[in-house]
Parts: sequence; structure tokens; C-alpha cells
Amino acid sequence: MEADALQQALGRLRRATGVPVVFGGAVSARRQIRLTEMRGTRTTALRNLAISAGRGLGGKVVALARPAAVGDYASACDISHEYDRPVRAEALRSVLAVPVVVDRVVRAVLYAALRQPLAFGDRTLGVAARVGADLATELAVRDEVERRLARAGQHERREDIREAHAELRAIAQEVADPALRERLLAVCERLGGPPRAQPAVRLSPRELDVLAWIALGCTNAETAQRLGLLPETVKSYLRSAMRKLGTHNRHETVVAARRTGLLP
Repeated sequence: MEADALQQALGRLRRATGVPVVFGGAVSARRQIRLTEMRGTRTTALRNLAISAGRGLGGKVVALARPAAVGDYASACDISHEYDRPVRAEALRSVLAVPVVVDRVVRAVLYAALRQPLAFGDRTLGVAARVGADLATELAVRDEVERRLARAGQHERREDIREAHAELRAIAQEVADPALRERLLAVCERLGGPPRAQPAVRLSPRELDVLAWIALGCTNAETAQRLGLLPETVKSYLRSAMRKLGTHNRHETVVAARRTGLLP
């Protein structure tokens, strides 16, 4: 699992909730969490701590694949207490944990914690769940891109990259978090490769979304269905892209976009 994705998710969790301490880690094939990323901690007590499935709060989350929280960790009666020493060393009292679930497998766990015994409100719990879901989306996208590249031949690889590019742009438009959306679109740009010429104009995100599917041979109606748009709206975006690129038909427009590195 990419550490940068986990770090970014913890940063979003901390900013969105205002909770001072956040930490987390990937879950191994043996269903063990290794805490590697943290913000707001004062000691190294939690770093590299290995947590087994079913043990402690995080292990409970791995076992059940759903969020859990305790208002006072030390006195909580619905978790085991193998990890009380590092939690006590960090002076944590209230702790919540959220699983990051991809294809029904818990890939990581995100934690947020307070140094006071206070119950987390519904807003904080909801925000934490959304951050976990956004990270799951990002990991699923990365997994799919890697799978396609690994199994494809040279020609097939290029076609898979183009299809992954179109799908990734569509997924990005559905993500509510602006920072995550920008990161997903940045991955799209890397799939496109380095531009071979500096484009004279810039296409809007939606114009690129439309061209990405048209480049795969989709009709206007199919493109509209993929993007959740009306066919007339797709036509409008296509006409706008053609005008900006100085082209006269769909084929020319796709070629021009690829030549300038806007499409893979």
C-alpha cells in the first residue's frame, strides 16, 4: 500500500475533524495492522506497533470490517487490552478507528484520538467514514491501473492505459473531496505521459472526460451514459473541444489531443 495515500488521508481526517491525534497503517495478508503513519503524537510508543485482527480497537475493526469507537480506552469493556501500554504512554483516552475496505478486504485502518474521555459525535464519525471510503476508492483505482499494466502486452497495454484513463477521470468527478479529486486527476495526467507539444489552448475537465471515452470508440450516447450526462451535453463538449483544437471531426480531435499529450 502506498504510504503517500495513507499520509494524505490522515491529513484530511485531521483537518476535517479537528481531532489532534491521527495515525494508521496498512493491513497485511495475515490481517495484522502495522502502525507507520501518525500526526500529532508526542512519543514513539505507537510507531511500528503490530495489531492483530480481533485484538484491541483496531483489531476489532479489522475483524468486523466496520468503524468502532470508545469514549475511554482504558475502561472500555468491549475490546481487549493488549495494547494499553502504548496507548497510555501517548495519553490517549477517546479513540475511533475506521477500516479502509477494498473489494471486501480491509486494506488499512485510520485512527483519530483525543486525550480526554469524550464521546465522538455523529459528525466526526461520518467524516472519518467518508475519508476511509475516499482512500478505498483511491486504492481501488491504483490497483486496477496496476493490474491492467501488468497483464497487458505492448499494444494491449496502450489500450488498457487509455481505458483506465477514461474510467479514472469518471471516478474523479464522483469524488466529493476536492483534494482527492485533484490527486486522481494528477494520476490521469501521468497516464497521458509527457506532452509532445505545448498545447495552444487548454481543454476543460469535462471536455477531456468526453474525449477520453470518444477515443475508446464510444458513441455520444455511450459517452453520456458513462459520464451521467445528456447526449446533447456530450455533443456540446465535443464541439467546444473541436473548436479549441482547430479540428473538424471526432477522429481529428482525438489525434490532436493525443499529439499534445492531453490523452494517452
